[in-house]
Amino acid sequence: MGRTPDFYTYPGCPIQGVDRDGDFVVIRWADGVTLRAYALWLWENRMADQGIDERTREGKLDPADLPDPSELAEPRLVGGHLLVDWASAPTSEFDSGWLRHVADGRHETSATIPVAELWSATALPEPPSRPGSPVLDGDDAALHEFLELLCRFGIVRLRGLPISDDVVPSIGGRIGALRDTNFGVTWPVSVDIAPTSTANTPLPLPPHTDLPTRETPPGHQILHCKVNTCVGGLCTMADGYAVAAHIEQHYPVDYEALTSLRWTFFNRSPEHDHRWSGPVIDRGAAGEPLTLRAFHPLRAFPDMPDGDVPRAYTAVKRFSEVAGSDEFQMRYWFEPGDLVAFDNRRILHGRSPIDAEGGTRVLHGTYIDHDEIYSRLRVLTRRLEATNPAFNESEAQQ
Repeated sequence: MGRTPDFYTYPGCPIQGVDRDGDFVVIRWADGVTLRAYALWLWENRMADQGIDERTREGKLDPADLPDPSELAEPRLVGGHLLVDWASAPTSEFDSGWLRHVADGRHETSATIPVAELWSATALPEPPSRPGSPVLDGDDAALHEFLELLCRFGIVRLRGLPISDDVVPSIGGRIGALRDTNFGVTWPVSVDIAPTSTANTPLPLPPHTDLPTRETPPGHQILHCKVNTCVGGLCTMADGYAVAAHIEQHYPVDYEALTSLRWTFFNRSPEHDHRWSGPVIDRGAAGEPLTLRAFHPLRAFPDMPDGDVPRAYTAVKRFSEVAGSDEFQMRYWFEPGDLVAFDNRRILHGRSPIDAEGGTRVLHGTYIDHDEIYSRLRVLTRRLEATNPAFNESEAQQ
């Protein structure tokens, strides 16, 4: 059929049988997979410019205008596809491949997004690394692998990229919209031995996540190394999900405090005043991944009853001790031409101290939200599945 309520083309998957169960249509395939489709859901997804706008592939019906489910008259099959007769509307056709992708759960938010794999420094001493040129030059398979590794481990490195301010916006632009903040769309991170501000000192940076002052902190961060002549200054990364799991298992009292007691995070700036209140380990809504709000310079005020403040401090001390331990701290050198992308709500990043005797370290960075990463990965997965049989085989083996 080829006409579906989105812009994907689905392989045909002939339906074997269809029955009606009250206001539901029960769709069955030969391998035993079934889908229960409610009458009004089918009504909303009618093609031929009825329920779905043919130009945008978005729903065009006001829910106030939904009919009674009894409008469903009879489901039937023609050529392996579903046809539905309605009491007072034209017959609707539904593509078998599109219905099967719903039955298989490939419409869900987690579809085609790799499950996070927790790691320690022993298991992952350096970021998973790939050559940077294929990603920069437009190779879809290379970009797919880059994003897949980023979602699995929360961190990935590209090597051998040019030393240019164009690299970060070019690679970010291949993924999606870059997130603008008070730092700009892209921004420099420099460490000079004669600094003009404390932000550029050679002091160590403890494990942290950026911008906990925001309602929704940036999802991912991209950093490209342009210059690094410093002694010291190793990059440090820890898997915040693994840190949280370790604390939950071994220090449950501290875990409860970290996930329930709120702090006000506040950026102290003459021009900006971002504030947000939340726990250090923010569990969000049920089923959502954790958001770690862990940046001690911005954790400004306890937002809790006085009686909870002592245990809150005990818990944040525990969190930093575990995150900064050898068990969880990945340490690696940032070479000029390296680009590292990491999940800013998961990975606790930092830097060891820099020798004050000399040298310069210049990075170029940007933020890009989870939404953009996941969207591009889904599109690339569908595109590569449709055009490359070998890709389907490799995916099945993973």
